Amino acid sequence: MKNILLAFLFLAFCQTGIAQKYISTLKNNTELQYVCKLHGQTRTLSLVANTSKENLILKLDTRGVKSSIVILAEALKNGNALSFNQGEYAPVLNLKSNETFFMISQSAYQNLVQNNSFVYNNTTYDVDKNEDKNGVSIDGKLIDAFHVIAQIDQTEMWIVKNPEFPLICKITKNPLGINFTLVKVIDN
Repeated sequence: MKNILLAFLFLAFCQTGIAQKYISTLKNNTELQYVCKLHGQTRTLSLVANTSKENLILKLDTRGVKSSIVILAEALKNGNALSFNQGEYAPVLNLKSNETFFMISQSAYQNLVQNNSFVYNNTTYDVDKNEDKNGVSIDGKLIDAFHVIAQIDQTEMWIVKNPEFPLICKITKNPLGINFTLVKVIDN
């Protein structure tokens, strides 16, 4: 009886440990809330997803600036460049066929999984094999993410372990002065 009780407690403990990891998904009307550091300023940014076979539209809202960022299906699949546009130039911004926004492409994600690295914006990012002490958590749950560091500078990214929509949940030390952290996900 004692062994059964110990086994039950062990399994419950393991399940609790597994349940603490959080993987963000993206579907229609999912709202992603970020805190952004832009050239020394702090602002909140909201992205609401609208998915289809042709594209992914992220409705951006930050400090009164509203824009729809259109990511083509081709870019979601094979993109190799990250757009840092802040939505201030047009009410609808159609990204180039190789550009993604707040995420990497599915092919870059596969390279990350298979090779522990990927290339984006002509920069190679490698998985940080050191213990990550600066991960991202939402509602007390650590996001299950890869932590990568750029080879040519010290840019760090945390990328959600989601092969369909590999969201970037955090960027630090970005030489462009644009850093952000995902703070909330609302599934509407």
